[in-house]
Amino acid sequence: MVLVVRKKNSVRAKQSTIMMSSPRTLGKPVTGVLFSMSACVGWALCFSLLPLLFLGAEGSALNCHTTCICASNVVSCSKMYLTTVPTSLPPYTAVLDLSYNNITKLRAEWTPVKLSRLRNLLLGHNGLHFLSSEAFIYVTGLRYLDLSSNSLDQLSEYMFEPLVHLEVLLLYNNRISQVDRTAFSGLNSLQKLYLSQNQISRFPLELVKDKTRLEKLSLLDMSSNKVKVLQIQELQNLPGWIKNGLYFHNNPLLCDCDLYSLLTHWYLRKFSSAYDFRDEYTCVLSDKRNVSVFELNTHLNCSTFKEEVEETYLDQTLILSCDTRQRDMTKTWTLPGNVPVAANSNLSAVALPDGKLQLSSVRAEDSGTYTCFATSDALNETVYVVLKVHNFTINGNGETLNTAYTTLVGCLASVVLVLIYLYLTPCRCFCCPNHNKDPKDLQGQNGKLNPSGEEDAEEDGLQGKAHRKKSVAESISSVFSDTPIVV
Repeated sequence: MVLVVRKKNSVRAKQSTIMMSSPRTLGKPVTGVLFSMSACVGWALCFSLLPLLFLGAEGSALNCHTTCICASNVVSCSKMYLTTVPTSLPPYTAVLDLSYNNITKLRAEWTPVKLSRLRNLLLGHNGLHFLSSEAFIYVTGLRYLDLSSNSLDQLSEYMFEPLVHLEVLLLYNNRISQVDRTAFSGLNSLQKLYLSQNQISRFPLELVKDKTRLEKLSLLDMSSNKVKVLQIQELQNLPGWIKNGLYFHNNPLLCDCDLYSLLTHWYLRKFSSAYDFRDEYTCVLSDKRNVSVFELNTHLNCSTFKEEVEETYLDQTLILSCDTRQRDMTKTWTLPGNVPVAANSNLSAVALPDGKLQLSSVRAEDSGTYTCFATSDALNETVYVVLKVHNFTINGNGETLNTAYTTLVGCLASVVLVLIYLYLTPCRCFCCPNHNKDPKDLQGQNGKLNPSGEEDAEEDGLQGKAHRKKSVAESISSVFSDTPIVV
């Protein structure tokens, strides 16, 4: 009896061992087979880990309880180790935060439905290295796009073209080295573009230059890149409100006096781009030394910058610009002598709707300092424009030239008259045709030649009588001789 009991226990133990070592029997009805407690716990643990293995898998639906936080029209999935964008996003989503995840590619089909109400999309800190050219065709209403702190290395042509309403684009702290000239085409509403901390070696002048610039762009951050050369003259001609938001510090710029003059001008005008980052503007000398741009006057003997004046000529039409640090400010002008310019005045100085001052038929007395007072809710600024009017027309036929010409002609005429007086007066006796004749025969009135050939001397005079001689009106010496005429 005891032997039978031991046999049964051994059989059960053997069956239990077989079941533990043969998981293939799982789910099959085995009569008389019992699982041990340890086996049940092991399989329960395996099934509980399955959701974690598939977390973040492609095509995973949005879960507002475990993977994301949904608050009204805001969906935040930050720091959830996602590898793709969740699907089934609510169509009313206005803010989608996907930052601090592992989304390395943003394909065209990341959202299969149009999210017309999406305004803010945050994809920073994802290691993103691929961005499809059709990634934004279903989110054309974006206003704010954050692609910062990723691994993007280039911006292809027309990449952001669908985003016609985008106002702020963050691309800083990437690996961007190539920027296509059409990469930002179509961004007609863009106001702020951050491209700092990349590897860009060409300054994108087409973004701020006249006729090609983005009309509403007021901030372009190109700091901490690899730009060596700037188009100084092109930058100098930009409006003041663009210069105020044009940052290019911490670049390996080549030192020259034009760069010094440009930044000194901006600093004196207190443009934020130069005034706030004065100590971070450095350049490279020919001997590879890095020096402050604002100290180039000692290293390269650059001339100290002075504000240039406007110059014009008589009778010209001139437009003076009020170059302010902010756009769309209210501007008023005063003429030299603090004479205000009225809006509907009939003077030659007229304030234009865009804030500029037009001077018509400029006169010499229009020279002086013109003052523009610009005001806004956040800033008041005063701009002085010094005007110098040359005292002649642009063709050179001015009063100054006429005066000099008249003086020269007067001097020449005087010289000619003196020469005539010296060399073209009547001949003396030694140059007369009858020079060889006896002086007594040639002697006429006062010892001069009588043109009539007659002698006025009478016999009575020769005999000692004091008889007055007759005056000859035709005598040459009566006009030109310096001998007193005896009558």
